[in-house]
Amino acid sequence: MKLIIVASLNQNKINAVKEVFPSYQVEGAASPSGVREQPLSIEETIKGAINRAKGAFGDCMYSVGVEDGISRVPQTLSGYMNFCCCAVFDGSRIYLGLGPAFEYPPECTRKVIEDGITISEAFTPFSGKPDIGYDEGIIGWLTEGRINRKDYTKHAVEMARIQMDNKELY
Repeated sequence: MKLIIVASLNQNKINAVKEVFPSYQVEGAASPSGVREQPLSIEETIKGAINRAKGAFGDCMYSVGVEDGISRVPQTLSGYMNFCCCAVFDGSRIYLGLGPAFEYPPECTRKVIEDGITISEAFTPFSGKPDIGYDEGIIGWLTEGRINRKDYTKHAVEMARIQMDNKELY
C-alpha cells in the first residue's frame, strides 16, 4: 500500500499532502516537533518539521512533517516573516521544501517575541478565532479567503516533492 503519514491531526495539513500526492493513501497522526510551540527561526522551524516527519515514520512509504514558524527578515515592519516548512522522510532521507512567506501584523509579532505566546494567541483578538490554524488560517483571514491555510501549506509540500521526483539530480 502506498501510505503517507502526515505528522499532524490538522486537516489543512493532511489535505495539502493529499492534493500533492493524489495516488497515495494519506493519514494523519500526532507527532511532537521537539521545538517550542511557536518556532522563532528558520533553523528551529526546519528542525520541528524534520522531527515531526521522523517521529511519524513507521509502516508507510513516507512521513511528512509540516511546521510553520517565524524568522528574522530584513526590511520588514516587524523584523519577521512567517513561512511553512515541509519535511518528507522515506526512512533514510529527508526532502525539504519551504513555502511562501508573509508578515504578520507587527503588534502580533511583538507579542509572540516579547510575551512568548503563539501567533494564534496573539491574533485571536483580531479574528475572534482561537483555533484559526485549524480553520482558514491567519493567511485566510488576512487575505479575506483568497489564500487559505491548506493552499498555503501545499506550496511547501510541492517544493519538497521536487527532490523526490528528480532524485537523479539531487
